[in-house]
Amino acid sequence: MTPTALVTGASRGLGLALATELSHRGWRLVVDARDAARLAAAVAALPRPDLVTAVPGDVADPAHRTALATATGDSLDLLVANASALGPTPLPRLADLDPAALEDLLRVNTVAPLALVQAVLPALERAGGTVVTVTSDAAVEAYEGWGGYGASKAALDLLTAVLAVEHPRLRVLAVDPGDMATDMHAAADPGADPADLAAPEDVAPALLRVLDGDVTGPRVRVAEVAAAVRA
Repeated sequence: MTPTALVTGASRGLGLALATELSHRGWRLVVDARDAARLAAAVAALPRPDLVTAVPGDVADPAHRTALATATGDSLDLLVANASALGPTPLPRLADLDPAALEDLLRVNTVAPLALVQAVLPALERAGGTVVTVTSDAAVEAYEGWGGYGASKAALDLLTAVLAVEHPRLRVLAVDPGDMATDMHAAADPGADPADLAAPEDVAPALLRVLDGDVTGPRVRVAEVAAAVRA
């Protein structure tokens, strides 16, 4: 039976790189992104676009999450909650962070992933599936300007850990992919040299190797696991 994955934020960056790797493996995919045209172009370039269902929309929208759950069907082997918001840029200090902006970050980065898990939970349980929430080192380190984004990811980390305890038949991991050369990183740190950052196309295969193994989490740094495998 062809396995099914739901990957959010799949029109660029890590989401697209993961969708590409899974498509190479012959998986059936359900993918989303807010930009419908960009998502369509990304899907058309995948190895097996015939196995891909694109559902453009915003993960913070309950109707969109319902559409994703409907497109997924009765069985889901892998959910990758990758879609994220960075918040206002230049990144503000907490003293200058608009509370409304923090609420937006929490809605997209924390509430939406949990709500999506809730929407597809029966399909995940039917398949004995895996939940991956994409986190960040900003969730566990205190970086100036990263308070809002980091807080939303720290909350997501805790939700992920509790989900793992409450649903032991599922594999539930918060995965930190490390710093990557993405549009989000460029917006957060426009002075960074992309050559000094990992390419999403290199991180995605390493992340899938983590999932192929027996790592249980609840929080995993891709670079650390990849280094341990090489050793």
